[in-house]
Amino acid sequence: MQLAEFNALDPADAAQTVAVWAAVPGWVDALVAARPYASVAALAAYAGELAAVWSRADLDAALAHHPRIGARVTGTGAEAAASRSEQSAMASAADEVAAAIAAGNAAYEERFGRVFLIRAAGRTPEEMLAELERRLHNDDTTEAREATAQLAEIALLRLGTTVLEDEIGPEEQE
Repeated sequence: MQLAEFNALDPADAAQTVAVWAAVPGWVDALVAARPYASVAALAAYAGELAAVWSRADLDAALAHHPRIGARVTGTGAEAAASRSEQSAMASAADEVAAAIAAGNAAYEERFGRVFLIRAAGRTPEEMLAELERRLHNDDTTEAREATAQLAEIALLRLGTTVLEDEIGPEEQE
C-alpha cells in the first residue's frame, strides 16, 4: 500500500496492518497514533526507535503465535503469508539440515521457553542453523536481547515491504 493509504486507514485497520510487522501492543498503538508520516523513512525511523526499547514482555507477546523456523506455516492471514515468504529458503533445505533445525528448535524452546526467532529472509537454512546452534550457548539475558533485535529486523523488513512511498502522478511532476 502507498504511504498515503496507510496514513488514511481507520485506526483499527492500521493497527491490524502494524501488528503483522510485530505484535507488540504498545508499539502498534504508538505507530498508529503518530500518523500521518511524511515518508516511509520517517515511519521506519520511528518504528526502529520504539523497537530499540522493547522488553522481554514485548518479545514474549510478539512470539505467542510465531511459527518455528522450518515448520510448515499454516493460515491465510497476512502474518502467515509474511512468514511463508520469509522462510521460503527452508523449502530447499537438505533433510539433515531441516532435522538439525527441528532438534535445535526443541532444545532452544526447552532452554529459553520460547520459539527461536531469526530474520529468515536473506539467510540460507545452513546460516539459520549456525545461528541457532550459536545462540543456544547464550545466557538468558543475551539471548533475549538477540531475539528482540531479530524481531525488530523482521518488523522493519515487513514494514518496508508493506508500505511504499507515494507515487507522484504526472500532474505533480515538473
